[in-house]
Amino acid sequence: MRYRRLGDAGVKVSAVALGGWINFGEGKVPLDAARAVVSRAYDRGVNFFDLADIYGKGEAEKQMGAVLSDFPRHTLVISSKVFWPMSDDVNDRGLSRKHIFESIDKSLARLGTDYLDIYFCHRADPETPVEETARAMDDLIRMGKVLYWGTSEWSGAQIVEAFDVCERYGLHKPKTEQPQYSMLHRELVEGEIIPAVQPRGIGLVVWSPLAQGMLSGKYDEGVPDNSRFGRESWAREQYMNDANATRVRALKPIADDLGISRAQLALAWALRTPAVSSVIIGATRPEQVNENVGAAEVDLSPEVVAAIEKILA
Repeated sequence: MRYRRLGDAGVKVSAVALGGWINFGEGKVPLDAARAVVSRAYDRGVNFFDLADIYGKGEAEKQMGAVLSDFPRHTLVISSKVFWPMSDDVNDRGLSRKHIFESIDKSLARLGTDYLDIYFCHRADPETPVEETARAMDDLIRMGKVLYWGTSEWSGAQIVEAFDVCERYGLHKPKTEQPQYSMLHRELVEGEIIPAVQPRGIGLVVWSPLAQGMLSGKYDEGVPDNSRFGRESWAREQYMNDANATRVRALKPIADDLGISRAQLALAWALRTPAVSSVIIGATRPEQVNENVGAAEVDLSPEVVAAIEKILA
């Protein structure tokens, strides 16, 4: 495993992280299977584990927290997120000071830890002033409940505004942004987000770097009924089309020449830019972890990147 700094912060995160969005929580991967996946990731050098309160309405935090308790806390970088409604209550949502302060204690209790390494604002909140949110995050850091804070799926302008507010008032600045980024979903990140974060020392930790599995090649022959695309129409509608299928098939010879899988090629491609601190994967089996973490050791030459770009164009 290779490790990268979170932007210009001192903390280092594994180049490949394990997330709990798709596969962890009630009704998803059973606890024994989750333990096998998380343990394999940890054994392979993954130190970054990404959650959110909304994943399974807290159940993903509980499940992964139960497994992470097996490992020394100082060896882990644990993140969670706040924003989405957790109940029907009018204040149990958003990025108000009230919701942030109440949500952090609930997340810590579910995860079984005293602090989060990273706390993300899961979306921008148009109903709460950025200064209120930034001051709440700054206070959590000063209280020791959070070490670093960041944003997720914020626009470039929103990230810059939050950074400027923190700089103006002497608050702890956001250190990370979590956008969707892959070979098949790149224009916003490359055109808007990277220019906003890179000069400000904010690192990207990206989700869906395999385009919900499309880039692995498992849909070359169509969509099996028991697959993610078979179960989740939004993912299929976003990525499954003739143009993407053609691109993914064309990537196979490049991966074969390098002696790696297409999933490893896609992850290595996302890690090619210095702005990316980590790519977040999902897994239901230890074998998937083994394959994906191997991407951390893959260096793509300029010639290979140029061949990939020709296919993606």
